[in-house]
Amino acid sequence: MHDHPFADAPNFTNPALVMAGINLLWIFFAIWIAYGLLPVILLALAINHMIDRLALRRGV
Repeated sequence: MHDHPFADAPNFTNPALVMAGINLLWIFFAIWIAYGLLPVILLALAINHMIDRLALRRGV
């Protein structure tokens, strides 16, 4: 049982980022249809602000 070495885990970073982008796109589109363009712009700005804060916190 201990004779089997562990293989490296596959890197799913790129597929996860692609799926996050696709999901964000359809969510923005649905909000745009339901409420107009202004809430989409405000949500995008809020998400961008949170990403910037996270980058500053991590020191990137």
